[in-house]
Order: sequence, then structure tokens, then C-alpha cells
Amino acid sequence: MKIAVASDKEMVTEHFGHCEGFIIFEAENKQITKSEAIQNPGHRPGFLPNFLNDIGVNVIISGGMGGGAIEIFNEKGIEVITGAQGSAKAAAEMYLQGKLKSTGSVCHEHQHHDEC
Repeated sequence: MKIAVASDKEMVTEHFGHCEGFIIFEAENKQITKSEAIQNPGHRPGFLPNFLNDIGVNVIISGGMGGGAIEIFNEKGIEVITGAQGSAKAAAEMYLQGKLKSTGSVCHEHQHHDEC
């Protein structure tokens, strides 16, 4: 399983599309076995969900996310967890333990100014 956490300096970011990058955690038997940080290749409508799907991500964790991105992830069968905060690794570990649930935090304005 691959879990992507939208992050800024190893912390869960407030808004998915504007993150510095993604920390990709690989997990087996509910344990993280590998992690890799990748730079955000750029924010363009619809691009990031397809990019993460292409690298095999099964779950995306973020603070907030736009409805369009959530729809694309849902179409691809990728689980979306929004409302997360704190350390990216801790969020991934909490997800693996079944303790991280989505709050459904959706950004409705593209120029949200921290209003997710």
C-alpha cells in the first residue's frame, strides 16, 4: 500500500494542491516499510490526482482539498483523508492503525486564503 501525505517540511499541509511536496509511505502489515519525499510537480487543475495515481498511490492525506481533486481521486479508487494535521509520518501511522478518519474538509474557493 502507498500512502501520500501532502506536506510542507514534513508536516501535513493545509491545502493539497499548494503543498511543497508529498511524502510517500509504503506500508505492509500496517507498518511503514519505506518513505520517500517527492517535490510537488505543479498545481494545475486535475493534474496531481492523476500524477499520484500513476505512481501507485492508494491513499492521499491532506489538511484540505478542493472538490474537483476529491472527485478525481474517487474515480481512481484512491481513498481521500482530509482534516489531518501534524507530522506527516504520524498521520500515516494513525491511518494504518485505523485512527485517522476524514473530516471531509473541502476547499470551495480556489483562492481560499487558509479557509479550508
